[in-house]
Amino acid sequence: MLIKNIRLKSIEARRYVEPDDKPKQIRIDHNSQISQVINNAEKNLTIEFQYTASYASIGMIKLEGTIICEENDAKQLAKQWQDTRKMPDQFASNIHTAVMHTCVPEAVGIAKDLGLPPPIPLPQVRLGSDPKIGQSQGGIEVA
Repeated sequence: MLIKNIRLKSIEARRYVEPDDKPKQIRIDHNSQISQVINNAEKNLTIEFQYTASYASIGMIKLEGTIICEENDAKQLAKQWQDTRKMPDQFASNIHTAVMHTCVPEAVGIAKDLGLPPPIPLPQVRLGSDPKIGQSQGGIEVA
């Protein structure tokens, strides 16, 4: 599979509460969905998708877009999608990964504009000479 183009066509974002009213712990759920698979030409597929980052009762970010890709079995994949609304696992994995790689960085900027936490875990930095004994500090060791 060769992804030729990924385009966003819709961005919707909303904050439901004031910044001072947000709880300390926020669960962020990610979801990517395929809404349509169309065979345009011999080997070309147009795949319509939605990505949503949900902040429970705090807010949400929703992006919609289109992926244009080249696949040898394009006709068969489009027919399978029309019949069963499913794709082969490896192909679906590649498509959802491409959606996430495109949408998550975009959602980080939108979250910042709305005053929401970024939809990715940020690394924790610990400084000081008294780390807890027996706990891994993570990361790699370089000699």
